[in-house]
Amino acid sequence: MKLLHKGYLTGPIIGALWALVMAVTLGVAVSFASGEAARPALWGALVLGAITGLVSVWRGNRWLTDGVAVVVALALMGTGLGALQFGDGFAMPSRVALTIVLAGIVAIPLGTILKGLPFGVANRHEFEEAVIRFLTGFGYLFFTAIVIIPFYVMVMTSMKSQQELMLNPLDFTIDLSKGWHLFDSYYELFERFNFGRYMWTSFYVSVLTVALTLLFSVPGAYAVARLRFRGQKVFSRGILLIYMVPMIVLALPIYIAYSMVGLRNSILGIVLIYPVTTIPVALYMLQGYFRGLPVEVEEAGLMDGLSRLKVIWKITLPLALPALASVGLYVFMIAWNEFLLAFMLLDDPSKFTLTRGIASLNSSEIPRQHLMAGAVIATVPIMAIFLGLERFMTRGLTAGAVKG
Repeated sequence: MKLLHKGYLTGPIIGALWALVMAVTLGVAVSFASGEAARPALWGALVLGAITGLVSVWRGNRWLTDGVAVVVALALMGTGLGALQFGDGFAMPSRVALTIVLAGIVAIPLGTILKGLPFGVANRHEFEEAVIRFLTGFGYLFFTAIVIIPFYVMVMTSMKSQQELMLNPLDFTIDLSKGWHLFDSYYELFERFNFGRYMWTSFYVSVLTVALTLLFSVPGAYAVARLRFRGQKVFSRGILLIYMVPMIVLALPIYIAYSMVGLRNSILGIVLIYPVTTIPVALYMLQGYFRGLPVEVEEAGLMDGLSRLKVIWKITLPLALPALASVGLYVFMIAWNEFLLAFMLLDDPSKFTLTRGIASLNSSEIPRQHLMAGAVIATVPIMAIFLGLERFMTRGLTAGAVKG
């Protein structure tokens, strides 16, 4: 490993790996955006990155590094060994432009990744800092890609017609000249498949689940955090054990019990069973927060003549609003996205939740773009809610973490 602690070795190696990552990233992005083939070339990317990395640690001059990267990239393209290989649909100006873009996204980040790395022997701190910067950049790209690419494919597919999907199912471009007809699949979902009813059912079921979960988890978490009773520690540590039991194990007993008591295929049954899956995790999250609240404030309320319930209502809950908001949001997302119980217990289309309604579209008789449109409809609202309330969720999850 100490052999690598030399800038003239570390720079080219990191540069080669980074160029390969960038070639894959740009190739995938261009292919999705244009519908034409653009694939990374292993040896071309490695050569481009190695030379760029070597120049970067040799001189450390941004302009020189960028210029060398452009020259090398164009030279490789001219010899047919370019870091990106293009299909016949790309004209020469487009190939040149994309090659220059690739050189830029290789050279510019490398200047930051290899900053401070000497050309000769590097100490441990300099070497590890360069490696960490590379891994950080790669991590950002990788996790962004695994989130964005499926969502992009889902959205683009939902805007296709059946003829376009049959002609080329891997073409993820859209024809903007179609105007509002791009959203025909969404219109048909609400017009023909009652997706408005499904959304409304999922919404009020999720809200009721949040209400029931907080109704039981708040006093339970408070009791575990503040009161002293026999078995308190066992109860506190065993809360998550219930949550760790896979729901698929309980599916058959729940189905049999619901069939016997007449709750199967009813919204009431869904509302009663959803909190069972959310109360354990809500109890665990809230008890940590309650332990972090200053006990002196509650004791002062008790000394002023307040009962324990009034202390919880007037003092503890106002202080715990960030935690309640985060738990409520988390429970809402669980209920909104729940599929197994809804699929198992609901057969009447008029009572379907959104996830159950989407599953009904997975049929050879229904065009694929309708299924993708349904998935977008289910994803976008919860994504918007999460992004809008993220700060409350983060604050509630981290509050009380030290004492809890």
